[in-house]
Amino acid sequence: MVNTAITYPRRRAIRSILKLGINVALRVFADVQIIGKEHFPKTGPLLMIGNHFSFLDPVVFIGLAPYPMEFVGGPTTPNAPGWAEPFRKAYGIVQIRRGASSREGLLEAESVLKNNGVLGIFPEGGSWATVLRPPRPGVALLAVRTPARIRPIGLEGLNDVLPFAKQGKRAKVTIRVGEPFGPFSIKDRSVSLREQMDEIGHEMMRRVSALIPPEQRGFYSEDPAIREAAKGTEIYPWEFVSE
Repeated sequence: MVNTAITYPRRRAIRSILKLGINVALRVFADVQIIGKEHFPKTGPLLMIGNHFSFLDPVVFIGLAPYPMEFVGGPTTPNAPGWAEPFRKAYGIVQIRRGASSREGLLEAESVLKNNGVLGIFPEGGSWATVLRPPRPGVALLAVRTPARIRPIGLEGLNDVLPFAKQGKRAKVTIRVGEPFGPFSIKDRSVSLREQMDEIGHEMMRRVSALIPPEQRGFYSEDPAIREAAKGTEIYPWEFVSE
């Protein structure tokens, strides 16, 4: 039988070094404004979610969290430069394969939350667009199977960091920390499980949407023109491609 439990926290030494490096790099290469950081709870279990527009998004989550964090990610990073991979491997993640069944990875992620841990995840499942898209089903599953509260994070300006750095400039990055919500459970037996799970996922994304600029809210915008312009971005690139 495969052991799907994770000892939390783990890799403390290397992760402490990486976190220190991340925070130094962010100060050097970006003008970072953090709004609402004081609202972080003192302990887990906590599920941190956010919009995923840049390969740097996980870096910000790691630097932002005031406690050790596990992170959910795919086996590969198709939208990240090659030099980022050694840092990703050194940190270590909970792997969930895109476009395939990932029961083992989901159980590992669940074990983190059931042991009062902190887990970072980007519900969209990738960074192929710069407008908000619907979540993958795994994030709602984690929410209903664990007692975790959910902390939404809005990330703005990270796609400018590297282009600005090449010009010798600092990008303006804004991080908005929303109020926690949840936990969730399935209670209404008159509504199908799938419908309830979908609504939980959409509620998570609406909370994130409120923390990013209106023009980037895509699928969750109240403006019909923005929703129309975002059509097509909701198509999951790995739907029929297994990693």
